[in-house]
Amino acid sequence: MKPQKITRSRGVVLSSVGLKRLEAAILAVEIEENNGQRFTLDQLGDRMKISSKTLSRLLSLDIGVDQKTLKLCFSAFNLELAAEDYTALKEPEQIETSQLITANLSSNNQTSHQIPLESFIQEQPDEFESFWPYPDGPVPLDSPLYVERHPIEEMVYREIIQPGCVIRIKAPRQMGKTSLVLRLLAFAQRQGYHTVNLNCYQIDSDSLTNLNKLLRGFCWHVAKELGIDPKLNERWDEEIGCKLSCSFYFQNYLLKHSQNPIVLVLNEVDRFFEYPHIAQEFFALLRSWCEEAQQNPNWQKLKLVVVYSTEEYAALNINRSPFNIGLPIRLSEFTQEQVEDLARRHGLKWNSGRETNKLMSFVGGHPALIRISLYYLYYRKVTLEEMIEEAIANGGIYRYHLWRLWVQLQEKVNLARSYAELLMAEDSYVLDPIDTYKLDGLGLIRFQGDRILPSCELYRIYFAKQLSIIV
Repeated sequence: MKPQKITRSRGVVLSSVGLKRLEAAILAVEIEENNGQRFTLDQLGDRMKISSKTLSRLLSLDIGVDQKTLKLCFSAFNLELAAEDYTALKEPEQIETSQLITANLSSNNQTSHQIPLESFIQEQPDEFESFWPYPDGPVPLDSPLYVERHPIEEMVYREIIQPGCVIRIKAPRQMGKTSLVLRLLAFAQRQGYHTVNLNCYQIDSDSLTNLNKLLRGFCWHVAKELGIDPKLNERWDEEIGCKLSCSFYFQNYLLKHSQNPIVLVLNEVDRFFEYPHIAQEFFALLRSWCEEAQQNPNWQKLKLVVVYSTEEYAALNINRSPFNIGLPIRLSEFTQEQVEDLARRHGLKWNSGRETNKLMSFVGGHPALIRISLYYLYYRKVTLEEMIEEAIANGGIYRYHLWRLWVQLQEKVNLARSYAELLMAEDSYVLDPIDTYKLDGLGLIRFQGDRILPSCELYRIYFAKQLSIIV
């Protein structure tokens, strides 16, 4: 009896746009949770709740998986699977197998019914190569959508090769700090430098109330990132105090052990401002290392990059703080020329400044809002007017960005009230300095001379509605 044929659909394959979205989300999590180090396939598989073998099939782009698997992968990185993220395999591309499949598998597990990637790409429209990932997180190193802000990149590249340098990068959230840091680290690695990238929000709250615990954890982390056995118990002397122990550990162990310079990036140091006593001690220690580098060749191998959103509203001693030394970098909003250039890279044919002016009058030059706008204008094919109208009504395409800010405001009721009063003020409004720092760190305000204003019209309209219930 002839074996009965069974047709088994191989499901869907990840599209180029889906791959770019997923890769961008993974990169963002690697930066936030894994110090910028790439996850292994096993780590990704555990996070997605699939096997590493299935993940390899998925990332190959030419072997089908079921849609449920794709949803698991995307949801693991807080992404919602969209229609453009995958392509269903067509009827002729289904696999025919017989009930003798067990025997077939036993012969070297050879099933050569894969769809060539080239044929898949050839079936796509010309725009296939122009798909961009959803703009949530830093701009990947290989992305053509990164906007250089001359002369900032050249300045930080020149400075990082100076012995014992300090670079301070300040900007509100989602203004491009992480994207710049990624490029600075890549440049440093090309010079043969070692790099350590620490997000301060990875530090446990318990450590931020105990200086000794904080500094031991700090030293352990840096040593591990450098591939050095920490040996903390051997090299930590409680008798001389934790700050001296930390300094000796860096100078006589980490720096001496390393033949090449070390670039140490401290991201989100705003976290320390919530713990004023620890902030005073930790920043004073960093400052002492910077001063030591002026005369000690060993300390000159340490290059410090401090990244933060707000000025230090903790009462830091100006002579014991690293926030008034080194090269200061302040990231500003995109200019009109930069927005027009970015629109062209997205494939938008804006032939006059009308569209740019209209968009910037609504969201300003805020990089995250501009990138979201251009992404949807290209893919959804809506008009700029329709997009703005929807945003005024319910937040529109910006709603997730706005919700994140709204959650942060709700957690700080007094800050929310201050912002509500600013939004309702007809003339200039005087804010408490600490509230000013915090709102600036969230990117909710801008400065026009001595006036403090909402960052953009979108924020003014949306938050005026949301905050009206608490004022």
